[in-house]
Amino acid sequence: MARRCFLIVNPTSGTFSPQKVDRIMAGLRERGLDPELLPTGSAADPALFAARLCAELDDPLIVVAGGDGTVNGVLNGVAPGKATLAVVPLGTANVLARELKITSVDDALDRIARGVSRPISGGEIEHAAGKRRFLLMAGAGLDGAVVCGVRLNEKRVLGKGAYLLSALRVLAAWDDSELEVSGGGRSIRCHGVVVCNAARYGGDLVLAPDADLFSPGFQVVCIKGGRFAYLKLALLLLLGRVTSSREIAVFPASELEISGDKAVQLDGDYFCRTPLRIASVADLVRLIV
Repeated sequence: MARRCFLIVNPTSGTFSPQKVDRIMAGLRERGLDPELLPTGSAADPALFAARLCAELDDPLIVVAGGDGTVNGVLNGVAPGKATLAVVPLGTANVLARELKITSVDDALDRIARGVSRPISGGEIEHAAGKRRFLLMAGAGLDGAVVCGVRLNEKRVLGKGAYLLSALRVLAAWDDSELEVSGGGRSIRCHGVVVCNAARYGGDLVLAPDADLFSPGFQVVCIKGGRFAYLKLALLLLLGRVTSSREIAVFPASELEISGDKAVQLDGDYFCRTPLRIASVADLVRLIV
C-alpha cells in the first residue's frame, strides 16, 4: 500500500506555480506515495495543518513545498518527536534545501521516496509575546531590521534583491544601539547577533561552519562595532572564512539571553523585538535527508 503523505504548499513562495505543484503531486504518485494537497491561505495555516496531522496520526509524513518560512510554520505546529518532515524547495533563499544539498525538485522527490530520515534539533525563543521555534537561525540587530523592512511587492519582483534594497534603507537610518548576549559562559555587548542552528545563511553563504542541524546547540555569531564590522563580515562570508576576531565573536551555546531593543528574524521572517531567551530543543522532528 502506498504511504500517505501531506503536501503543504505556500502559493506565495518565491518560485511557486500551479504547474510545479501538479508536477510535485504527480512525482510523488509516480514514486509510490499517496499525497494529499494542503494549500495554505494564511501565514498561520502551516502550523495549524501540522498540529492537526500530529493530533490525528502517529507519524505523519509532511512534505513542505515552499521556502524556509513555510518550513518554520510547520515546525511550530508539530508535536515534538511525532512527525517526519520533507522539503521541496520553492522559496526565495531555500537555505534548508541548500543545507541538505538538495539540487532540484526531482532530487527532493527521490529523497522522499527513499524515506531516509534523521532527527534534527531546533531552537525555541521565549518572548513576552509567546514562544516560537526556529530551525536555521535567529538574528537580532541588522539582519532582523533588514528582514523586517523587506517589502512584499519588491520581494515578488526582485526575489533576493528585495533584501538588498531593505539593507540599503537600514544602513541609511543606522541604529547604533547595542545588545547584550549572555550564554555559553560569555557575556558580550555587540551591535547584532545571529544564532545559527545550521551552517548556511541567506543561501549558500556559510556563516557558521560548525553549526549542525543534527546536533543540539548553536553557533553564535556576534558582530561588534559599526558598518565596518558588517562590511568585514560580508567579505568573510564571500570568502568562506568567518572566524572570531576583534569585530566578530563566534562561540557555541545551548541557551542564550539577549537584551536590548532590536528587531528579530527567525528563519528569514520577522518575529519580534528583543529582549528574549533562546534554548536548543533536541530531536524536534525527523527530517528526510
